Amino acid sequence: MSYDWGPHYIVPSEVLRNFSGVVRLREQYDEELLSKELKELGIHGPVTKVTNPWYYRKKGSHTWIKIGESQDRGENFAVRWDTSTLDNGQYEVFGLMHVFVREGDIERAIARENVVEVTVEN
Repeated sequence: MSYDWGPHYIVPSEVLRNFSGVVRLREQYDEELLSKELKELGIHGPVTKVTNPWYYRKKGSHTWIKIGESQDRGENFAVRWDTSTLDNGQYEVFGLMHVFVREGDIERAIARENVVEVTVEN
């Protein structure tokens, strides 16, 4: 069984999909569901770090371009994305959340992605 612990896209609200200028990309995750997933995977120990790199690409393109990366859970892993230099059109935003767990001397990581389609309208 897989638990939908995240990441869940929340920038600046769950429904906004049209961007113009500078936006803050944010994601969150559910700690309780993450714990259940880790247990099911047989990964034990404390979560030592969560990091979320962000990427974008023009819809139909194959290459992702990095926007930034955040480890700041208090700010929902926010990064600033300036869309003002992009052509208008459909884009995909990709958040790849990494969760690091320390088991004694070993650090293990799991990752989940979230891809959201957005429209840039400058």
